[in-house]
Amino acid sequence: MTERLRRVARALISVSDKSGLVEFARALAASGVELISTGGTRKALADAGVAVLDVSEVTGFPEMMDGRVKTLHPKIHGGLLAIRDNADHAAAMRSHGIEPIDLLVVSLYPFEATVAKGADFDTCIENIDIGGPAMIRAAAKNHAEVAVVVDPADYAVVLSELRQHGGATTLALRRKLAAKAYARTGVYDAAISNWFADQLSDAAPVFRAIGGHLVEPLRYGENPHQSAAFYRTSDVRPGVATARQVQGKQLSYNNINDTDAAYECVAEFDPRRTAACVIVKHANPCGAAEGASLIDAYRKALACDPVSAFGGIVAVNRRLDAEAARAITDIFTEVIIAPEASEEAIAVVGAKKNLRLLIAGGLPDPRAAGMTVKSVAGGLLVQSRDNAVVDDMKLEVVTRRAPTNAELTDLAFAFRVAKHVKSNTIVYAKDRATVGIGAGQMSRIDSARIAARKAEDAAQAAGLKAPLTQGSVAASDAFFPFADGLLVAVEAGATAVIQPGGSVRDDEVIKAADDHGIAMVFTGTRHFRH
Repeated sequence: MTERLRRVARALISVSDKSGLVEFARALAASGVELISTGGTRKALADAGVAVLDVSEVTGFPEMMDGRVKTLHPKIHGGLLAIRDNADHAAAMRSHGIEPIDLLVVSLYPFEATVAKGADFDTCIENIDIGGPAMIRAAAKNHAEVAVVVDPADYAVVLSELRQHGGATTLALRRKLAAKAYARTGVYDAAISNWFADQLSDAAPVFRAIGGHLVEPLRYGENPHQSAAFYRTSDVRPGVATARQVQGKQLSYNNINDTDAAYECVAEFDPRRTAACVIVKHANPCGAAEGASLIDAYRKALACDPVSAFGGIVAVNRRLDAEAARAITDIFTEVIIAPEASEEAIAVVGAKKNLRLLIAGGLPDPRAAGMTVKSVAGGLLVQSRDNAVVDDMKLEVVTRRAPTNAELTDLAFAFRVAKHVKSNTIVYAKDRATVGIGAGQMSRIDSARIAARKAEDAAQAAGLKAPLTQGSVAASDAFFPFADGLLVAVEAGATAVIQPGGSVRDDEVIKAADDHGIAMVFTGTRHFRH
């Protein structure tokens, strides 16, 4: 690719994001670039003493219709789209008094931010930019002639090129900027179309667009031979995408995936009611607990599977305090994520230079609507977020014996955790703490056996006479297709079971429960997770 330098003599600037605007415009003007601008941008530049033409002086038309019509004019789009060495284009420009525009600088109306603030329908509509995307796409199409900037982060590189090439830009830069410009309008349109789908309660629009803004390139993906990057969408949900990394080395692809899993799970536990901690390894909880304090919850969660917790992710639902931080840092931990952290806790974690500490600024709402996306070969699977919460379910007692109040508390706890464990799932819980977790097995009976075996291993490591599954409750993310899985739970010591129900063999499973004197409740809601 040759440099194909194009001198910048004339620039049109129209930005909603004014960061760095005045300094950039002054530098352009100092290098002899004529500036054209619109509305608030023109006022900001004029107030700063920068010489600037109003777009109406170029088009011969005033801004009209509350600013909806200002740049949609041949003298603007002709100046952006004209091929300079095309004789017909040049003749049309001369005939109609169109002058070329060599640099376009646009940041779009803040539609995403307006929606995130909860604005009403009409306000959101007014924040849909029309002229901006039209100009961006025109300039990007004609990048052989025109440079287009949609991000203030690119101001410095444009000025550097102008200095380096005597007031000109290279084709390489213009192509890079054009690619970014099209991506920006694509993300913008995706946000608008998805918002419209939500407004219309349309779960399956004919066209579905997904877009994001780069947070950072990652060293690699799930494995070292895979490339990866992390993007933020317009869905404002507290978590790893919103978090401030206080310290530690860069997060990996797997760190981000596991941290998201941990934080979504711990958010099931209302911090106003109880402290809670979840430890995740390979996207599955290996321990979860409620407690009177974070350190109490952490120790109970750790006791479930201390072997798997090594090198895991720890999520808490309250402000991280120094006492909990000291306990968590006693073993090798990859990431800690919390809604807040005390300065003393930050200092404690700071002693472990590689340990990442993320401050999310809040907890995600487990009841909030949303969308999840999974790629498959040649397509996307899109579904609404699993926002079913056990507290909102009507539990049906299906056995002769009803669960005690203590069992009911543990059953609800176990089902909260089971929602966040890969299917097939069995979770044993006792005293609001997991004591055995079986995840991701092809057979539910295998999950029940693995969870019981893990409880035996944990008991042996702790020097206990019997595993904590004795006198526990069990949760299943989906129905028991046969009684055999339930019988494994009974053998492990479970006295009560929570499951969705709905199997053709429910009567057989209920009879097995009654035969062994255990209580069982149906939720009517399953939590498959892949």
